[in-house]
Amino acid sequence: MTEQYLKSIKVGFIGGGNMASAIGAGLIRKNVLNPDNVWVSSRTERTHEFWKDLKTHPTLKNDEVVSNCDIIFLTVKPHMLDDALETLAVRKELKKCNSKLFISVLAGISLDTLHAKLSTVVSWPRIIRSIPNTSLMIGEGITVYCSNNAEPKDLELIDMLFSYIGISQNVPESLINSIGGLSGSGPAFAYLIIEALADGAVKMGVPRPMATKFAAQVLVGAGKMVLETGRHPGQLKDEVCSSGGTTITGIHAMETGGVRGSMMNAVEAAVNKTNELSSRLK
Repeated sequence: MTEQYLKSIKVGFIGGGNMASAIGAGLIRKNVLNPDNVWVSSRTERTHEFWKDLKTHPTLKNDEVVSNCDIIFLTVKPHMLDDALETLAVRKELKKCNSKLFISVLAGISLDTLHAKLSTVVSWPRIIRSIPNTSLMIGEGITVYCSNNAEPKDLELIDMLFSYIGISQNVPESLINSIGGLSGSGPAFAYLIIEALADGAVKMGVPRPMATKFAAQVLVGAGKMVLETGRHPGQLKDEVCSSGGTTITGIHAMETGGVRGSMMNAVEAAVNKTNELSSRLK
């Protein structure tokens, strides 16, 4: 599958908000997708202006996205899916389509539920369920995905697309919700840590802009150390902690404050909320 082929495919987004922007804008800015082959349906003028600036085709009509595109990303909020699909189900000409590839980024909606709903739109929907995160916009995202009826070429295509804007991995659906609590919600947890680290430096006299920049770079550098060395984060932590030194003193303060348990609880809470959504959205 060549880069030229990727530029030729027609990609649509039903919902033009943050996640569509992270994926679509990320791929356009990486020169992977041809913006003239991208359609986006959205209900707000402000969102339309964003997509117009990227030279894509914004529209108010979901059916234009499905009619014009080979691949359709479902990027509305999970509770808005039924309303979005209702506008498509009434279009008899869409039902005549033999097949379309749909990629869902909707938390909590299973493959079986997606298939039942999308079968009202096209006769044989090929479906990939994915959990990306917003860091895709800068090419540093994480996407996990699964399917029970997509063709091998579909999985290859999606893996290639997401690999241009981060790391991508096919996983069993049984892991999707649990990984989403880490990778999908994780950026927000990381922003909170960056803010807290910066606040600590500001408390000790460091100017706010400098503190924020350095705190963010600390997380970038630490993450790359884990990924590029392949060493356990505990080992890397130990290498920074000298006996009786400043870092181990800071680690003790973090452990006393329950940082480790709080982060574990945050992931667990996010996963539990996704599981709750799953039970409600069947």
